[in-house]
Amino acid sequence: MRLLLVEDDPDLSRSLKIDLAHAGYVVDAVMDGEQGEFLGMTENYDIVILDLGLPKLSGLEVLKLWRQANNNVPVIVLTARDSWHEKVDGFKAGADDYLGKPFHIQELLVRIQALLKRFHGHNKPELDTYGVVLNEEQQTVSIDGQQQLELTAIEFRLLRYLMLHPGKILSKNQISEHIYEYESDPDSNVIEVYINRLRRKLGKDLITTRRGQGYVFGKIK
Repeated sequence: MRLLLVEDDPDLSRSLKIDLAHAGYVVDAVMDGEQGEFLGMTENYDIVILDLGLPKLSGLEVLKLWRQANNNVPVIVLTARDSWHEKVDGFKAGADDYLGKPFHIQELLVRIQALLKRFHGHNKPELDTYGVVLNEEQQTVSIDGQQQLELTAIEFRLLRYLMLHPGKILSKNQISEHIYEYESDPDSNVIEVYINRLRRKLGKDLITTRRGQGYVFGKIK
């Protein structure tokens, strides 16, 4: 999943990007509101982590501009822990969740996972679709209750994206946008390679190819 991190504290931004990458997220990080607003409007993100106290353009103004433009990307706002008015203003502007600073990375990861599942209509603690259960903490997968299979970083990102969009045709470009970083330009054939690796682990019938269109996880809705 592709995540936009808008945070002006260089140390916090650096550490969060590392921790989020280890958790299987592709992270684009910027340090001011103008850059954040631009990327949030021009790139396709699965979720945004948005600090409110930003230079050039405040996080609150960024969020208002996105929502006014009908950009409904899920947003977790970061606030000072005792600034209850910032939380209220953030929710009024269209935030989906908030987290007070300082915070533990595990709390942020749990909130990200919960918000993504809720946004995509999943109401179970784990991603569980068509008998496939994805363990996001260990980055493993099991099929029909069988033993856990380990996934590489890209296999994990790819499978999570597919499982969050069951029954939908996803083009190679869509998939690439959500599992690679902003400046990456992978060959489209690389996606096919990783699709085939997942098929070998999950079974060849679970991910189907729609020629000229893309791939479908499970049955088409």
